[in-house]
Amino acid sequence: MLELLWIEDVSHENTSYKVLFPITTPPMARPLQVHTVPEQAVFVLELGTFNLDVELLNITFPTMVLTVAECNARGFNVQEQRSPDNTLKTFRMEVPFSDPVVFKEQNILQSKQGFLLGPVQVVPSCFLCLINTTLFVLVVPPSVTGNCDQENFHITVDYRNQEPFFVVLVGKRLLNHEFAQQYLTEGDTDFTITLPFSSPDLALLSLPCIHAYNIGLMNSPIGSQLDVALLNPYNNMTIKYFSLACSFLKTLTECFSNGTMTALAVKVESAPGLNPGQLTLSDPACGPTYSDDRFAYFHFTVNSCGTTRKFINNVMLYENEISLPDELEVKLNATTSSEEEYQLKVSCYFVANITRTLAFLTRPRDNEPFAETGTGRLMVRMRLAQDASYNTFHQEEDYPVVRYLRQPLHFEVELTTSSDPKVALVLDHCWATLNEDRDSRPRWNLIINGCENPEDPYRVVFHPVEVDARVHFPSHVKRFEVYMFSFAEDAVEQSGQVFVHCDVVICDASSPTGSPCSGQCVNQDNLKRGRSCLSSDMYQSTLL
Repeated sequence: MLELLWIEDVSHENTSYKVLFPITTPPMARPLQVHTVPEQAVFVLELGTFNLDVELLNITFPTMVLTVAECNARGFNVQEQRSPDNTLKTFRMEVPFSDPVVFKEQNILQSKQGFLLGPVQVVPSCFLCLINTTLFVLVVPPSVTGNCDQENFHITVDYRNQEPFFVVLVGKRLLNHEFAQQYLTEGDTDFTITLPFSSPDLALLSLPCIHAYNIGLMNSPIGSQLDVALLNPYNNMTIKYFSLACSFLKTLTECFSNGTMTALAVKVESAPGLNPGQLTLSDPACGPTYSDDRFAYFHFTVNSCGTTRKFINNVMLYENEISLPDELEVKLNATTSSEEEYQLKVSCYFVANITRTLAFLTRPRDNEPFAETGTGRLMVRMRLAQDASYNTFHQEEDYPVVRYLRQPLHFEVELTTSSDPKVALVLDHCWATLNEDRDSRPRWNLIINGCENPEDPYRVVFHPVEVDARVHFPSHVKRFEVYMFSFAEDAVEQSGQVFVHCDVVICDASSPTGSPCSGQCVNQDNLKRGRSCLSSDMYQSTLL
């Protein structure tokens, strides 16, 4: 029907004229036919049939309206198909699962198809037909599995043949790009997160053996729990939750032959309000050497800090206890409504009476030590490398160099003016002080008589030197690694300056005459010992 309407300006009378035209409408379209092709990860939509004068103009999605050309540009592959007798047509479209127009909650595709019906018979008429369609396809949710080895948690997320449509919450932290670069390994249809047991994203658990005696150098288990959740990014609803708890054997207490002890106290999940820095030994005046929000590290002698001694047969047993002072314990329980007390007993034993046998063999010296005559000076320099490759070094204007506690420092000591392959440089003593005076106190020994300081829980690591474009005589160069530290006397003032000094010995490499020219200590186990205790970044420290 076509209606024309006139309105008189003066009389405001209406005159209307109606004309009826016969038209032919398209046949009723079949319901939208939908199926999926899992191996190609696409939806396939078929709509029709229509007369040949029907043209598909656009498709409306909840987030956008796309023309046919724009759909094809996105890879939807919109096609027009004719019937065998060439009298009817249907429309076919493929939508990948990974396209943003697909809601990933359940892989829901919502769309409206807009059609234009062209002229039929001899009368030009246009109609717009909207067909509303909502498509639901259930998707198998991703799976999460995990296991532990001696050091790490390994969590694997398998998302099958779909694109990952979720965000990952590891502990209380979202898996972002920086996190993924450090801990994530990707596969074809899965990825694996590998986290060390000491990661702050894990919760430490209270195990019965945490409070047991640690005799000598025996290891104790530390319980850790890792929680992983897969979340819908649109509404933060949990798609999958996974929790894994494991125990790791770690050295919590170490005993040294010079009568010193070290102990590591960990904050457990059952005491969420605990501040490890407030823990003390039996003597409340003996606090941790360093601490952070998860650990407290104690270093003390067996005749101090309230340590008790008793004899059991031929063994001297030294015992101490790590806990909160009474007033803080009461305050903690009042705050957390918990009656559980934090107590960690540590102990060391020493054999009171023992005889050891030492065998040795002497032989006459082959030749007397000698020195070649000559002129000139031997120049030695010590430099701090920027990393473990020892390719680039800090320049004079870079000092003081800022490093965090427990961050590795890579030193190189080099004999610079000699080209004699018979000459060897040996590190005799290296130590650190709080100021530039090499004889000042306090002083901490790093290398003693060419070897690591046995009292240092983070011992020096010696690195081998090979011939390369810069080093022509490896015997002229010594390299060692030290973990950044701060003096206990400096912890209050926090000035954070540390000066490192070294004494070296020039030896005849072809005929060593004994210590220190007998060679540099290289203990392959010191790297493992240095990392067996957990460190904390309390504040920045400056190396001069």
